[in-house]
Amino acid sequence: MYEKVFRKSLISALTKEQAHLSLKSALENLKPENRNIKPSPDLHSVWQLLEHIRIAQEDIVQYIINPDWKSPEWPEGYWTKGNYKISDEEWNKSISKFDEDLQKLVDIVKDENIDLTSVIPHTKNHTYLREILIVIDHNSHHIGQIIAIRKMIGDWAS
Repeated sequence: MYEKVFRKSLISALTKEQAHLSLKSALENLKPENRNIKPSPDLHSVWQLLEHIRIAQEDIVQYIINPDWKSPEWPEGYWTKGNYKISDEEWNKSISKFDEDLQKLVDIVKDENIDLTSVIPHTKNHTYLREILIVIDHNSHHIGQIIAIRKMIGDWAS
C-alpha cells in the first residue's frame, strides 16, 4: 500500500503542478521572438534553459536505462552553443523530446518490478530513487529560472 502511494507521489512530483509549475505552463504563451533573449549577458535565455533541462533529463534517463550511455562533457555538453534564432521546429522538437524522456522516467517509477531504492545494476552506488529525485529537483529549479527570465524580459502575464 505505501509503495503505491510512494510511486504515485513521485509521478505527481514529476508531472503535476503542486509546489511548482510544469515546464508546459512555464513556456505557455511565450512569444517566439523572446525565446532567445537574455535579460543580461550573465543570464541564460529561455531557449538555453529549455535545452539544458532537456539534455540533463535525457542524460539521467539514459544513465538509468542504458549501461553503455556516455554522458555529455561537463559543463559544455549540457548547454546550447551560440545565440541564434530558434525555429519553431527546433523548439517543438526540444519540448517533444523532453516529454518523451519524462514519460520514460514515469514508466520506470510505475514499474513495480523495480525496487526504486535499489542500486541501478550497472552503477556503483546510485539508486533509481536518487536519479528520480535529481530530475525533480533539477527540472523545478530551472523551470523557476525560466519564469524569472520571462518576467525580466516582460513576457510573463501574472
